[in-house]
Amino acid sequence: MTEPQWFSQPYPPEGASAAEGIRNQLGRPELDLLTILVRESAQNSWDARLAPAEVPVDYRIDMWTVGPAHTGAWRELLLAGAPGTDDFPLRDTLRRGPIRVLAVSDRGTRGLGGPTRADDAIGPDRDFVSFIRNIGEPRDTALGGGTYGFGKGIFYLLSKPGTVLVHSRCRTAQGTYETRLIGCTLWKSYVAREDQGQRRYTGRHWWGDTSGSVVEPLVGPKAETVAQRLGLKPFGSQETGTTVVVVDPNLDDLEAPQAADYLGHTIAWHLWPKMISTSGRPPAMHFSVTCDGVQHAVPDPRVIRPLNMFVAAYEQMEGPNGSRLECLKPRRFLGRLGLVKRIMPPFDPSRASRILNIEDLVHHVCLMRPAELVVTYHAGPKPPSVNQGYAGVFRADEEMDDVYAKAEPPTHDAWNAHSLDRPESTFVQTTYRRINEALNDLLSLNGVTRPGASNIALGAASAMFSGLVGGAWGIGGATAYSRSGGTATRGQSRPDDTGGRASHRRVTTPKEPDSNYEQSPVSTSVPVGGTTVPRRPRVQYIGDPYYDDRGDNSVLVQEFRLPVPGPQRVRIDLAVTLPGAGGRETDPPIGASMPELVAWEDDTGHAYNEDAQVLEGGESIWRAVVRPAPDTVTEIGIKVEAVNNQ
Repeated sequence: MTEPQWFSQPYPPEGASAAEGIRNQLGRPELDLLTILVRESAQNSWDARLAPAEVPVDYRIDMWTVGPAHTGAWRELLLAGAPGTDDFPLRDTLRRGPIRVLAVSDRGTRGLGGPTRADDAIGPDRDFVSFIRNIGEPRDTALGGGTYGFGKGIFYLLSKPGTVLVHSRCRTAQGTYETRLIGCTLWKSYVAREDQGQRRYTGRHWWGDTSGSVVEPLVGPKAETVAQRLGLKPFGSQETGTTVVVVDPNLDDLEAPQAADYLGHTIAWHLWPKMISTSGRPPAMHFSVTCDGVQHAVPDPRVIRPLNMFVAAYEQMEGPNGSRLECLKPRRFLGRLGLVKRIMPPFDPSRASRILNIEDLVHHVCLMRPAELVVTYHAGPKPPSVNQGYAGVFRADEEMDDVYAKAEPPTHDAWNAHSLDRPESTFVQTTYRRINEALNDLLSLNGVTRPGASNIALGAASAMFSGLVGGAWGIGGATAYSRSGGTATRGQSRPDDTGGRASHRRVTTPKEPDSNYEQSPVSTSVPVGGTTVPRRPRVQYIGDPYYDDRGDNSVLVQEFRLPVPGPQRVRIDLAVTLPGAGGRETDPPIGASMPELVAWEDDTGHAYNEDAQVLEGGESIWRAVVRPAPDTVTEIGIKVEAVNNQ
């Protein structure tokens, strides 16, 4: 078998694109290279999917260090015939030490089929030449994510020496399967001194079969043999797809395991619509990330906060409660919008969310075209509380897909109206206007009260008094009442009389972690004048209430103890606090809701759902789980009474 060699493209008489120009097609994107890699490569994989009735697209990213069994083959095969110029940095990469690679693979796709020469690619089947040879071809996939194919440049930008290997398997025109393997380098143009004098080169190089007039990929058994020598994963006998191997990837100063974690979260943030099952359909794509053979998690968007809010907004958008957005002049249906507003605990932002400027507060609408690949997260107005957030999803109508596609830059991460002429620019501008109108309605202070009560809307009241109640907007918590005549003290509680009044708690200011409850003796009786008097049951609140998730809902949790041993009956006492409007309310205004008990939980997470629940006192920690009422400040109290065992 003839070993593969390098071919460097000289400038032809009619001219050609310089490597620098191709590398610069992505411009100066705001997103980092790893994020662009995920977005662009997944978009290519989606556009290359097989018929929907077959299998979902399997998309994976693998990073590894080439092992001793294959390092020699990498150096022997990829240095053969390599240009001797300093403008070919792959030489130094292969010689200086361990060889690191990152591979992006898809299966359940059609692979890079069609002719291998650009001058033969006449018909619609030209995936190979579109990816390997040509630059700037318009998309030929209806409702596809890509537009002009510049996104493939990210593979070269991510590689420090600008080099990738492309390993693909496709169906031929005769219906057989064919494996193809070719290497490509895209670096920068240069001038080389040769026997005939100086000659200019474009900076584009191909590695493959150089026996003909044009460098060709290795095909069939030759490709499979060389791929095996390099340690690349083989294809199944009837499996099609593509693996792009990035040599010496730039991981943005991250260690490889850290980069793998980041890639997993990036996939979740940018590709979550492909990860969820909707309307009985399974997920459209499967995702995985590994580093040196170790699997790294790709978070489930239905579980991880705040992506679960965007999933809920997507489902609302698809359902009967979704909104239709329209442009009136000229009249055009733009797409559908779903919005959800939730009480939510703050979340810990990840590197992937920070790249999107989403920190601990969610107030964004996810924009997507019919291909359902995330374009961007449009930031709306911030809600008046850090404990309330909203998420939205806007999906463009299929008939408007070309308009939004033309409004995107090469990285497909924005819709820019200024890049369009009228009326198309009007459609994009109106889209943002309609979304902002819907957000203003979502955040409007339209609360209602009972006749004769304060006319301040509940949402407004909680916002106005946010300094008093700790920034609560539709949330609640606890401040203990002191004994009669005393001063309210955070973290202490008044013992209840048997069947007596509960001590209520409301959030005030943050408190440092400490022993946030009143210490009590553990005896169950107190000697008085020679007579043993049973101690009355009591509640000890532990710390402040906090937010937690229960499925798709956010709840308030108050931890407490029953220091007196033995069975005791607890009841929840819930109210809403209306600052400056009459104190606490136990009856909801017309059209409003009240907080309600979800469950009592023990320290193992077991739930008890009776409102009047018998719990065992002692050292155990219990949790009262409460669903707060929207747009109010919830007040939590716990009543306790002894259980008569007679």
